[in-house]
Amino acid sequence: MARRRRVAQHKITRITLATLPTPLESGGKLQSGANLWVKRDDLTGLGVGGNKARKLEFLCGEALNNNATCLVTVGAAQSNHCRMTAAAGARLNLPTHLVLSGAKPKNLEGNQMLSSMFGAQLHHTGFEANDWANLENARNTLTEKLISDGQRPHSIPIGGSTPVGAIGYAVAFDEITAQCDLKNFAADAIVFTTSSGGTHAGLVAGLICARANDPQKVLPKIIGIGVAKSVALSAIRVAELANETLALLGETVRATQDDVIIDANFMGSDYAVPTQAAAEATTWAAHRGAWVLDPVYSAKGFSGLLGRDAKGEFAADSNIVFIHTGGLPSLFVTH
Repeated sequence: MARRRRVAQHKITRITLATLPTPLESGGKLQSGANLWVKRDDLTGLGVGGNKARKLEFLCGEALNNNATCLVTVGAAQSNHCRMTAAAGARLNLPTHLVLSGAKPKNLEGNQMLSSMFGAQLHHTGFEANDWANLENARNTLTEKLISDGQRPHSIPIGGSTPVGAIGYAVAFDEITAQCDLKNFAADAIVFTTSSGGTHAGLVAGLICARANDPQKVLPKIIGIGVAKSVALSAIRVAELANETLALLGETVRATQDDVIIDANFMGSDYAVPTQAAAEATTWAAHRGAWVLDPVYSAKGFSGLLGRDAKGEFAADSNIVFIHTGGLPSLFVTH
């Protein structure tokens, strides 16, 4: 059973699901001469790891506070968030329902295979991976059915991108900057892949808190590489979610749209569609540091980092942190 603990500043229950802190590894020099650092959130440990473990520590704490009898969430067919929610359900002995895009495959592979191993019930909707509106409607319908059956489901939106979930990356911002301090450098930018916006909003909230606590400290730009055509590509929405998170934390400071940087130039045609730049970034990362990126999410984010560096955005000897959000299981999908 995961251990519960209280986060003092906001009295939200956080349970231990992730192996933290994750390593911050040197990646050598980028083309510009900037120093690359890789934050290994693919090594969070929960159900093969990934960034969603940080959110689930708070989301599942909320579920336990609400005396939930099961978990429900939604995502693309090969959703890392769904797989990790299934893993959290197994750890907490909570039955887990996953609403997934696409038709039921003949054989379960990748994240779906692992989710099934963790005991989750998979609900294939037939919807496209980018049809977030209908996927969320299906989650709501299933949630209502479970309630009518006498259950108390804790229903989590796509990506776990709620103010409670985003707290995970507000806390992670402090973890990253503390590790940078220990290695005697200040990060000039933190780059990561963004879709539903929770990780992005959490990092922005962490930045705003740090700025308020020490206005003189050099703090990094927060740069999200957008990979989904959704409301999360709106700086307005990310700032709103960051501010909802800050309010939940009891903070009075607020983010503005100027604090939100979203680069959608590396998405390609749509969510979950591979790009040539992502394939090249995958090879670069594998050859440079044996970092394993998945083709449609973390690799697109890393291609954005490499692409922005090639355009001269990062100065020589600056320090750029890339958050590796995981995604290993999807590499083992044959169709």
